[in-house]
Amino acid sequence: MGRHGTIAVRKAAQDAKRGALFTKYARVITIAAKAGGDPEYNVSLKHAIDRAKSINMPNDKITNAIKKGTGELAGDQLVEGSFEGYGAGGVAVIVDVLTDNNNRTTAAIKHAFDKYNGNLGKPGCVSYMFERKGLIIIEKTDEVDEDELMMAGMDAGMEDMVVEEDCFEIYTSVEDFNAVRESLSGAGYEFVEADIEYLPSMESTPDEDAIKNLKKMIDLLEDNDDVQKVYTNCAVDLHA
Repeated sequence: MGRHGTIAVRKAAQDAKRGALFTKYARVITIAAKAGGDPEYNVSLKHAIDRAKSINMPNDKITNAIKKGTGELAGDQLVEGSFEGYGAGGVAVIVDVLTDNNNRTTAAIKHAFDKYNGNLGKPGCVSYMFERKGLIIIEKTDEVDEDELMMAGMDAGMEDMVVEEDCFEIYTSVEDFNAVRESLSGAGYEFVEADIEYLPSMESTPDEDAIKNLKKMIDLLEDNDDVQKVYTNCAVDLHA
């Protein structure tokens, strides 16, 4: 199993937190829609809508989120940010947030780190251990031919493809991500996930006690509406 976990585990986690995910994805759509409410002319918005639809987010929630971004509906002023620190066992952690109240969010993030033997640090304290990469995950099915996918990805400009137990993980540069995603989507491939992420360039393998604390900390962070994503350099899948 890869670092991102099996598709079954990932889908189960999504199902358990579907309501919270709707809130998180709506915020991403609102931020993206500030650059224009037509997804045909706003790649970021189209991508955000595609992500929301992948978890069956209702169309009315998507529409309202777009209208908040364009100013047609009143909404909170959201600000993007990130926090860095060390979890239990010295595992590096990055937390991406979208918030309308930075003081509230900072207090909640610090509480999660402190409660489970972590330390919230200063910006830059762990980000040097990660690279920003585009990641596209495609489920292994009878309809997906590995060689054809490899060729399509190479033609589109991908950097690498990793074959896992139940999926294909396609990696791109940040600059080429949208072009690769659009090319593969146009070729008929369906994505389990497609996003720009922090990928660790060096990994940490903590002991069992640290892993237990890390899992609890990440669960607490991901339950927070302000938190968009949590990244670690832990070599163990913390969602398993």
